[in-house]
Amino acid sequence: MQIIEVTGFAVRSAVITMRRKDTPLKFVLIPMLHVASPEFYAQVRTRLEACDVIVAEGIRGKSRQVSTITLAYRLAPRRRRNGLEEQNYAALLPAGVPVVNPDATAAEAVADLRRLPRWMYLLLLLSAPVMGLVFALRGPRAFLDKDLVVEDLPPTRRAEMLDDHPVKHAMTGRRDQLLLDALGKIHLERCDESIAVAVLYGAGHIPAIAAGLMDRYGYRPRKAEWLTVFIPQ
Repeated sequence: MQIIEVTGFAVRSAVITMRRKDTPLKFVLIPMLHVASPEFYAQVRTRLEACDVIVAEGIRGKSRQVSTITLAYRLAPRRRRNGLEEQNYAALLPAGVPVVNPDATAAEAVADLRRLPRWMYLLLLLSAPVMGLVFALRGPRAFLDKDLVVEDLPPTRRAEMLDDHPVKHAMTGRRDQLLLDALGKIHLERCDESIAVAVLYGAGHIPAIAAGLMDRYGYRPRKAEWLTVFIPQ
């Protein structure tokens, strides 16, 4: 299943609708990128307005380590000529649609990272700001460099290769499990209702979530729609 398409012309994200044969509830998986064009976020908001529940990513609480890692994408939109902006829930989430946030706490996220070998943990903290500066200076085309990959913008083939990497497991393992548990609860309580549940999470989480919905509850991809994340200048 292709989640993100990266070519020399554009970056696109696949919005995937998953259904079961015997129940009307549907899950709409929306692979997000923390940095994208304003047009991408406008398209996402339009689709969220058509949903009945939004399950949204967002580590709860604050920590110095988490803030350091997120510099990799918070620095990228600082130069206006890049034509990019940072994901902003205040503008993205439509009023009136209930939002569920099952994500990990900052303390839990840091605890998972600290289980990495010390050299790997320190390298992660040191490299994030450097990557952010590179993205800010080079603009959107930095995202197309095969040697520069961030967690929420992996070419699908590379994402599959990195599934067993300890850093990826530390950053997404617990959070994916919490998300699947929350989706399972919605399925058990509301599967007989004709509602659309949006799953608004980073693209790096989507393959595990799609697999979990298929294996645990029998949901299958029924429709996909490509959204353009940005077109490099």
